[in-house]
Amino acid sequence: MSVTDFAAAQWTRATGAGVDPHEYRRVTDGLASVTDWGPAFTRTGNAYLRRAEEAGSSVSAGEHLLTAARWFHLATLAPYAEAARAAAAADRAQGKAITLLEPGAREVSGEGFTGWLRGPADAPATVVVVPGLDSAKEEFLDLAAALLARGLAVFAMDGPGQGALAATTTLRPDYEQVVGRVIDALGVTRIGLVGLSLGGYFAARTAALEPRVAAVATVSGPFRLDWDALPPPVRDIMTGRTGGPDAARGFARQVDLAALAPRIAAPLLVVDGEQDAIPGVTNGEPLARLAHGTYLSVRHGDHLLGNARPDWLPRLCDHIAHALIGVPA
Repeated sequence: MSVTDFAAAQWTRATGAGVDPHEYRRVTDGLASVTDWGPAFTRTGNAYLRRAEEAGSSVSAGEHLLTAARWFHLATLAPYAEAARAAAAADRAQGKAITLLEPGAREVSGEGFTGWLRGPADAPATVVVVPGLDSAKEEFLDLAAALLARGLAVFAMDGPGQGALAATTTLRPDYEQVVGRVIDALGVTRIGLVGLSLGGYFAARTAALEPRVAAVATVSGPFRLDWDALPPPVRDIMTGRTGGPDAARGFARQVDLAALAPRIAAPLLVVDGEQDAIPGVTNGEPLARLAHGTYLSVRHGDHLLGNARPDWLPRLCDHIAHALIGVPA
C-alpha cells in the first residue's frame, strides 16, 4: 500500500482520535513511504513535548501533552522498529498530562493491565474503556471526556498485547479474566464497559461471563472472525500481537460470540458503521439480536466511526449513563 493510500485509510481514525486535521495533512503529505510514518509521527509528538515544556500554564502544558500522546500512539499504526518506544512515550505523555490536569486521578496497574482512573471520587458508577487490536487508551480520549462529562468515573486501560503492554505481553481471548482483576483493583462492585474494534469482542465476552458488568456498548466490534477473510494487514498485526502465525490463527478461531451473546444480561448497545472496510470484523447485528440489545448502524460510518462522531458518541454515552445510574445524563 502506498503511503498516500495508508494515510487516507487512517484519516478518520486519526482525526477521530483528536489530532488536528490540518496538521495531519501537513505531516502525511510529506511522507515518501509508509516506513516514514512512525518517525514522522514521533517527531510531531516530540514537538508537542517541547511545547509542553515551554507552556505558560499547567493547563496548556497538559493539553500539549495529551496531543503528544495521540501522535505517539498513532506512530505505532504503521510498521515501525521503534513502536514499543513510541507506545511508551504515549503512556508517559498521557500520564504527565492527567497528573497536571486532574490531580485526583490515579494510575492503576495489575497483572495484564494498566490505565488511569479519572473522575470524581464519589462518582456513582465507573466505566472501563477497552481498546482493540492495535489501539490503546490514548486513542479514545474524546470518549473518556464524554463519559466524564456525564458524572461517571472512567478507567481507560491497556490490556495484554495493547498499548504500553504490547511489547511485553500478547493478546488473549479470555479478556474477562483481566477485567475481573481491573474491577477488583478499582474496588467497585459494578461497572460499565465500552469496547472498540476488537475491544468490542472483549467487552461483549466479558459482559457474558463477568456478572459485575452492568452496562455494555461495542463499537465496530467483531461477532465472529474468519482468518481467511481478514485483510492481510489485519492478519499481520494480529500475528505480531499474539506471538506468531499459529497463535494468531488460534486467537481468531476463538473470536466467536454465538454461544456467549445470549448470556449477556446487561443492557447492550452495538454500534457499527456501514462503510467499514474491514471484512469479517464488523458484523454486530447478530450480537445485538441474540443478546436482546440495541443495534445502531450508521450508514456513512467507517471503522470506529471517526467520521460520524455525532451519530453515535452521545447516544452511546447516554446509554451507559442511563443503564448505570438510572437517570438521563
